[in-house]
Amino acid sequence: MPPVLVHGNPETSAIWGPMIDQLDRDDVICLSPPGFGAPTPDGWGATRQDYLDWLIAELEAIDGPIDLFGHDWGGGHVMGVAMTRPGLVRSWGSDVAGIFHADYEWHEAAQAWQTPEVGEQVIEMMVGAALDDRVASFVGLGMPEDIAHDLAAATDAEMGRCILALYRSATKPVLQEQAAHLDGARAKPGLVVRAQNDDYVGTDEMSEWTAEQTGAQLTVLTGVGHWWMIQDPAAGAAALTTFWSSLQIPRLT
Repeated sequence: MPPVLVHGNPETSAIWGPMIDQLDRDDVICLSPPGFGAPTPDGWGATRQDYLDWLIAELEAIDGPIDLFGHDWGGGHVMGVAMTRPGLVRSWGSDVAGIFHADYEWHEAAQAWQTPEVGEQVIEMMVGAALDDRVASFVGLGMPEDIAHDLAAATDAEMGRCILALYRSATKPVLQEQAAHLDGARAKPGLVVRAQNDDYVGTDEMSEWTAEQTGAQLTVLTGVGHWWMIQDPAAGAAALTTFWSSLQIPRLT
């Protein structure tokens, strides 16, 4: 039953490295969304639907029951699968569940990317910065230098194009309208991870609400923020392992 991990923006699969070491298993699969550490196909639109279709196709090619977990936009894509194609997985998990709540407001950077002309200017500054400056920026977010360098090296004009297209395809209220389909995720066991200090994905109450709507288990990781899998990989691995292990225990009816 391979764990399949999907990262988000502006990231590569390098963010999972410390936690995978803690998982101590050799069957973990990391899927990199096109434009985020992976090449984009010809004509790639980079919309929310494009990424959902991509993830569905990737999962269809994997043998065996899948425990699917996503971080950041990867978590958004995972929840799209859970709502529309739950039969592809044994379980699902996400750390951005709160973004589907009616009161969720996109964070400041996302709102800038979603704004015509402003978004282009922000991206131009982001990808035009010297590599050392981009590395320093990621280090400033709390990442170790090796992971920061991997992310910085992948930050290019194509990633920037994908960022703009993805966020502009998900302006409010697009995700909130998707909340009408959250009950579809009840078909398979779900895990909502709430990193206590993550300011990008809404409030505790928003995560709790989505967990209730999907019938998912809610796990709170204390003392960590958006990149919890780097800040405390042992706690992250323990949370996922505990959830996956619980699926093997027959439930009393």
